[in-house]
Parts: sequence; structure tokens; C-alpha cells
Amino acid sequence: MIGSKLLERATEWRRKPEPAPKQSLAAPENKDLLAQRDRLLEKFTVMQADLGGAFYEMAIRDHVRLDVLTRKAAELQRVDADLLAVERLLELERSDAAGLCPSCSSPYGPADRFCPQCGHSLTPVEVPAETTLKHGREATA
Repeated sequence: MIGSKLLERATEWRRKPEPAPKQSLAAPENKDLLAQRDRLLEKFTVMQADLGGAFYEMAIRDHVRLDVLTRKAAELQRVDADLLAVERLLELERSDAAGLCPSCSSPYGPADRFCPQCGHSLTPVEVPAETTLKHGREATA
């Protein structure tokens, strides 16, 4: 009984017409950035699996070479940084991005008060006018 209901729902779901894809008005840069992101993501995934496999092979043979693992991890970190940079550029091109964090350069939304990446305050800190005047007088005195 339950199996037939699940099968019925799955069949019904397949029959529903898929919404028409939105016409992409994306600039060629978007397509290039998306392709670059996909390539970097694939490279990152392969390198991560390679690093894990290398460590496994070394561990089962009780011959772990930290210099090799460190070098592979550094390469992986460079690819990860490139991937993050491309994702930030794509995020900036979205219509809801308000700007870049002054601390870490991550994009943030218009309603964000703190950077979603590093937690840096995005609200301007106002210095009271009295403090500025006092410092100005002290500097001239």
C-alpha cells in the first residue's frame, strides 16, 4: 500500500510540466565565470580525493611523508582560493549584493549588518562631533 502511493507520487511528479527556464540575460562574463567555477570545483574535488588517497596509502604502509602531503595541501589551498575568488565575483554580479566587506572583500547583502564571511561590522561607526572638536583643538594647541 505504502509502496504504491510512493510510486504514484513519483509518477505524478514526473508528469508535472517543468516550469519554462527563465531567459538568461546573463552577460558572457557570467557564462565564463560559471564555466571557470565549474572547472575549479571539479579540480578541487579531484585534488581533495587525491590528497585523501595519498594519505590513506601512506598510513596503511606506516610511511607518512608530511612534506608530500603538505605540498599537495598547499596546491589544494591555492585552487580553493581561486574558487572562492570566482564565487565572490559571481556573487557580486547578483542583483542583491550591496558591496564588498572592507575586511575580507566578501560580498554582502543590503540587509546585512555584519559580513557573512568574517563577521566584520558593516555599519559605519560615527565619531561624535565633540570628540573630533576636542582632538582638533588639542592638535592645534
